[in-house]
Amino acid sequence: MSITTKKGDKGKTSLLFGEKVFKDDLRVEAYGTLDELCSFLGLSKSLIGDSSIKKIIKDIQRDLFMLGAEIATSPRHLNKLKKTIDASFITKLEKFISSLEGKSKFKAGCFYLPGGNTVSACLDISRTITRRAERMLVGLKRKKNIKNEYLVIYLNRLSDFLYLLARNCEKKPEKK
Repeated sequence: MSITTKKGDKGKTSLLFGEKVFKDDLRVEAYGTLDELCSFLGLSKSLIGDSSIKKIIKDIQRDLFMLGAEIATSPRHLNKLKKTIDASFITKLEKFISSLEGKSKFKAGCFYLPGGNTVSACLDISRTITRRAERMLVGLKRKKNIKNEYLVIYLNRLSDFLYLLARNCEKKPEKK
C-alpha cells in the first residue's frame, strides 16, 4: 500500500470516523499544529541528555496524540475514543511544573530572551507553538466543535512547563 492515496487532492480530508472536512478547517489546523509541536518536542528530546526529562517529553508527545485524536473527532463520535484528556493529565503537568519551580532561579514576571542554547531555543519554539494551538482550541470551543474543558487547560499548563523547562535547560550543558 502506498502512502500516496490521492484522496486529499481536492482539498478535503477525513476526520476520525469518516467525516469529511476541508483541509483549512480549524480542527485540521489545530491537530496539524499539535503535530508540529510534537515534532519540535522530538527535536528537543533528541538534544537533551537527561533521561528523566526525555521520558517526560515522550509522555507529553503521547498526550498530544490523544489530544489531537479528540480534536479530529466530531462531537457525535467522541464516545468511540478509548481515552481522552482529563483532570489527571493536568495534575501530572502541575507536578512537573512544581518540580521545576523548585529548581529554577528565574524571576516571576520577567521576560527572558530565547536562545540561551539550542535545547532552550527548541523548547521555547515548542512553547510558542503550544500557545498557538491553545488559541485555536479556544476558537474551536467557542464554536462548540470541542467540548472537553481540559484540552485548553492542558495546553495552558504545557506552555508554563515548557517555559520553565527551557529556563532550566539554559543552565545545563547540551548533549554532544
